[in-house]
Amino acid sequence: MTNTSATPDHGPLIFAVPKGRILEEAVPLMERAGVVPEAAFHDKKDRSLSFADTSGDMRIFRVRAFDVATFVAFGAAQAGIVGSDVIEEFDYSELYAPVDLGIGACRLSVAEPKEPVEYKYGNASHLRVATKYPNITSRHFERQGIQAECIKLNGAMELAPFSGLAGRIVDLVSTGQTLKSNGLVEKQEIMQVTSRLIVNRAALKKDPRVAALVERFRIAMMKDAA
Repeated sequence: MTNTSATPDHGPLIFAVPKGRILEEAVPLMERAGVVPEAAFHDKKDRSLSFADTSGDMRIFRVRAFDVATFVAFGAAQAGIVGSDVIEEFDYSELYAPVDLGIGACRLSVAEPKEPVEYKYGNASHLRVATKYPNITSRHFERQGIQAECIKLNGAMELAPFSGLAGRIVDLVSTGQTLKSNGLVEKQEIMQVTSRLIVNRAALKKDPRVAALVERFRIAMMKDAA
C-alpha cells in the first residue's frame, strides 16, 4: 500500500515533470499557470534533477515519465505532468488527474510485422507481446479472451518481432513512421493519449496550494482555448 502523506505545508511545493519531448510542450503551459522554472532548468548541459521556480515556493523535479506518477502517488511530489498512458498503466488510487493539458497527443497501439515471419508464437488464445505497458496490454487482450505473455522492454520495441522475442508489440504511435521504417504495421488502437496535470489526493485535501495550482492550470487551458 502506497504512502499518501504529503510534504508539510511549510515546505516547498514539489512539481514533477517528464524529461524529453513532452516537457518542451509543457513549459509554455506551465509558465502560463505561474510555474516558471529558474534559468538553469533550460540549460541543456545542466544535469541537475531539481530546480527552483521564480516564485521561491516550489521545486521542480525533472525525472523519467514513468517516475512522475510514482513520485506523485507516494507523496514525494504534490503535483506533476504525465501522459494518460502512464496513469492507466500504474492505476495508482492516490493519483487524481483533474486537467487534460491537450499536449503530447499520440496513441497506444498494437503492431506486428507487415510481412509474415518464419516463426510462430503460441496460438489463437496465447501470444507473446513486447511492451513498456504490461498492465494495459494484459487488460487489452483479456477483454478479447486472449492470454498475452508480456515481455517488458523499455526501448527498441520494434526489434522484438524480428529477434524471436515476441510476435507483436504495444507501443506509443504518433505518425507511424517508426513502425513503417522497421517493417511493422499498426493493427489495433488501444487508447488515445494526452498529457495530464496530476496531483496527490492527500496533498489536494491538506495543502491549499495544490488546489490553487489546479485552478491556475484550468485557467491557463481556458485562455489557451480562447
